[in-house]
Amino acid sequence: MSDNRRSNRAPLDIYLNKYVGGVPYLARAADISPEGVRLARLIEPEHHGRRVGLQFQLPGSEEIIYAEGEVVHAWTRGPRAEGDGIRFTLLTERHRRMIQTYITRQKAA
Repeated sequence: MSDNRRSNRAPLDIYLNKYVGGVPYLARAADISPEGVRLARLIEPEHHGRRVGLQFQLPGSEEIIYAEGEVVHAWTRGPRAEGDGIRFTLLTERHRRMIQTYITRQKAA
């Protein structure tokens, strides 16, 4: 993803569920913003769909965040380093604020 981002991002190293065609696959988050998340693909079949569902918890929170998004960037760096930049298309305002609070705390640390 480019550096022309509209909001701050924070590192995020968690595993989450990425739903493709309604089927969950394990993915690993690299960073997050209120607008989206960068994911590393772990084990999922090749697909060309742009719409995904996400289910995850931020570190230190017990609340599960449900979101929908679209793949806006895909990359491949070698045979085992693949990932997607996901822009949220459906995220509650409460969850967006939780993400912003997480980012603010990470920047202050």
